[in-house]
Amino acid sequence: MTKKIIKPIPITKENFSKFGDMIATENIKPLEINNGYAKRFDGIATIDTSNKNGETTISIFSALKRSFPIEIDMMEKHPLGSQAFIPMKETIFLTLVAPAGEKPEIDKIESFIIPKGKGVNYKAGVWHFPLIATEDMDFLVVDRKGSGENLIIENLVQEKILLEY
Repeated sequence: MTKKIIKPIPITKENFSKFGDMIATENIKPLEINNGYAKRFDGIATIDTSNKNGETTISIFSALKRSFPIEIDMMEKHPLGSQAFIPMKETIFLTLVAPAGEKPEIDKIESFIIPKGKGVNYKAGVWHFPLIATEDMDFLVVDRKGSGENLIIENLVQEKILLEY
């Protein structure tokens, strides 16, 4: 049995890149649109939903505030598509991830603090814990829908992993 305490660190595009994309507009030159009344930032995440004829869907997840510490009793992955989470209001949330693989490698689990105005996009197959909201909030989610097994859950109850924040 493993006993592990994980503490989140601030996210950057670099430290999250092996898991996916930090969704942000920094260092992206926007296109001016709508006669100068708006700016469009392209290329902020790599959406990958077409595996096995999948389609892209946009939905809203209503997440409840978590209490800490959280016992990490499971992780999930979506092997057929990426999954993006963008909070619909300016707030902080957390993510807990492990690299893609057959099972989550406990010693490679990492947690990140996503600051206000940012989101995340998990690469297909990346292990993650479900939404970790710091307050009740809605997320815009860009996900894959379609046939095929796109949800795999790994039970981690025996591992005794805690996320402290």
